[in-house]
Amino acid sequence: MPEARRWILTGRVQGVGFRPFVFLLAQRFDLKGVVQNQLGQVMIELEGETSVLDDFSSALIADAPPLSHPHITSISSIPPRGFTSFQILDSASAGETHIHVPPDLYLCADCQREMNTPQDRRYRYPFINCTQCGPRYTLITSMPYDRANTTMAKFEMCDACRDEYQDPADRRFHAEPVACPQCGPQLEFVSGDVRQQREDALDACIAALRRGDIVAVKGIGGYHLMCDATNAAAIERLRTRKHRPHKALAVMFGDMAAVRAELEVDTQAEAALCDAARPIVLLCRREDAKLPESIAPGLCEVGAMLPYSPLHHLLLEALDVPLVATSANLSGEPVLTEASEVEARLGKVADAFLHHDRPIARPADDAVLRIIADQARLIRPGRGIAPIEIELPFALPQPTLAVGGHMKNTVALGWGKRAVLSPHIGDLDAPRSIEVFEQVIADLQRLYGVTAEAIACDAHPHYASSRWAAKQGLPVQTVWHHHAHAAALALEHGADKTWLTFTWDGVGLGEDGTLWGGETLHGRIGDWRRIAYLRPFRLPGGDKAAREPWRSAAGLCWETGMDSAFPVDDITLLHTAWQRGINTPQTSAAGRLFDGAAYLLGLIAHASYEGQGGMLLEQVASGEAEAIVLPLHEDAHGALVVDWQPLLAAMLRKEIPVASRSMQFHRSLAHSIVLQAQRLHAQQPFDAVGLSGGVFQNKLLAELALAGLHQAGFDAYLPQQIPCNDGGIALGQLIEAGCKHG
Repeated sequence: MPEARRWILTGRVQGVGFRPFVFLLAQRFDLKGVVQNQLGQVMIELEGETSVLDDFSSALIADAPPLSHPHITSISSIPPRGFTSFQILDSASAGETHIHVPPDLYLCADCQREMNTPQDRRYRYPFINCTQCGPRYTLITSMPYDRANTTMAKFEMCDACRDEYQDPADRRFHAEPVACPQCGPQLEFVSGDVRQQREDALDACIAALRRGDIVAVKGIGGYHLMCDATNAAAIERLRTRKHRPHKALAVMFGDMAAVRAELEVDTQAEAALCDAARPIVLLCRREDAKLPESIAPGLCEVGAMLPYSPLHHLLLEALDVPLVATSANLSGEPVLTEASEVEARLGKVADAFLHHDRPIARPADDAVLRIIADQARLIRPGRGIAPIEIELPFALPQPTLAVGGHMKNTVALGWGKRAVLSPHIGDLDAPRSIEVFEQVIADLQRLYGVTAEAIACDAHPHYASSRWAAKQGLPVQTVWHHHAHAAALALEHGADKTWLTFTWDGVGLGEDGTLWGGETLHGRIGDWRRIAYLRPFRLPGGDKAAREPWRSAAGLCWETGMDSAFPVDDITLLHTAWQRGINTPQTSAAGRLFDGAAYLLGLIAHASYEGQGGMLLEQVASGEAEAIVLPLHEDAHGALVVDWQPLLAAMLRKEIPVASRSMQFHRSLAHSIVLQAQRLHAQQPFDAVGLSGGVFQNKLLAELALAGLHQAGFDAYLPQQIPCNDGGIALGQLIEAGCKHG
């Protein structure tokens, strides 16, 4: 006896060809009915024999498109409606919101094959796509995900594209960004007063890159500054013009063979590189690597990625060399997306520009991963990965916006038991960063159909994000910086656990008004207590120390009476100010300890980018070295204080190679983490140990600490899907604020 059923599915079911998949699945089982997008969820109604409906239901999940992640939330019996065919209904624009915004997708193999086939009508077309590939998040203007709600709305499909779009047997059946050379977006190359279009534009760009020019190339989520990655002179010009003397430049390789020729690639790294997100992955150079050292001065690691847009493939296939592909922006700002803006702001950096006329709805920088402890860890959420959707362990009392930190800013929107973390925005020092920050906040609420009724922000009142929150006229909950770090890790790895979490980073305002950054917190989400920390010292010059590691070294030496190790002849005025406590805030920050050690080892005095000292210190470490046992003593409140003073003398032993001293520094701090865990567990039990904060981007330190903790019998965790740096604290703020008001 035939029956009728209704399925409701949520998850990633938009922008991945799910409705066409359902259509073809219904044809396969000879079932009649309808499928419809309903503001983020998919509704299916079918009529047929019971056993056939059961088989269809199983295939919905088992055979789903590879880039989808469907979840059946309900199956119910409904009265038969006498369906005579199967149809895709127009999307619903009203009702309860269950939005899941699809991320941008890489170029699939089928489209790449068509693009390289001379007889195909999309031969060498830089905007080829289908239901399984192409941009999504960066071209959606509103939900539901239909062409009219994307930046492709202005491109009217030609008859051939419309036939594909309407043909259930075609790979482009309901592919919303579908286009071809006759009806879709086009390239424009600009060099001085010369403007070239379409194929000529592509050929001109290839020629410019081949002769060593720097070209600003518009991609999926913004522009890249590109040049030949084997051309040392071009790289030097790029660094000089962009005022970026040392920070590593990302490199885009044509294929895995090209990556393997230059970099060490293991199974985890290859899986990360080839993931649909096509992120940047940090990989070590091979000993016989030919890329210029100037790609990443002083570092053995290079940020590598594979091409993800059709345009990237065309450029790399024509040039047959890897390309520098660094974000087209001013330092710390969001990536640029508009032709006029990129020409105006980067006119003295780029020799030429390759534009296209498909608008970018919002910027999305490339995501960055690092392989730590055999797992790909997210360093920067971006294109292809973000927005990141997280299920919360409890329902928030009201829709809440968390506005993150001041550096590496991201924002998070939470409602019910759902949370969404935005792509990387940048550092909130410049007016454009604030503009994009506000745009992303507005976009998230519009896309997901949620209006925030409360705001969570960092407790530091001078962060741009905190100042913005205070002006919005909504209830504001401040969250301590390191509580947010700990909560973000607990959210990912077990909100029901009691944690001992090491929150080590640069600096963040602590509960006692000093600058924390070497804290050990005990508790769980909404209930953290500092029970250990690195010995504090006064930081001469305050904020200047972040870019001047010599200041951290001076503060460490002066704190311990080792004035002879840091002569004061040339900086008497600063030393006097330090003695009097003028502009010398107290800090326990592990990041500043790393900076000081990098200076004492002769690696760096002035940093041109954040964290440079710590990165150089990690890169130079090698060989065997015995850990120094760092003394532990209790303060007046019973918290453990970790004394780093023995490390200073060890760093100054110039008869020992720098590589060995750096290794000893790392081993000693990792060993101290284990000793703290052992001693504290006896006093205040916990279920697991967490490592959170930007310092644990350091692969060497994190792996040594995790190995030591596991060997000592502890369950230990490092963030994986959420950045351990300040890019993850918005989620921590969100759940901390929700817990305290739930």
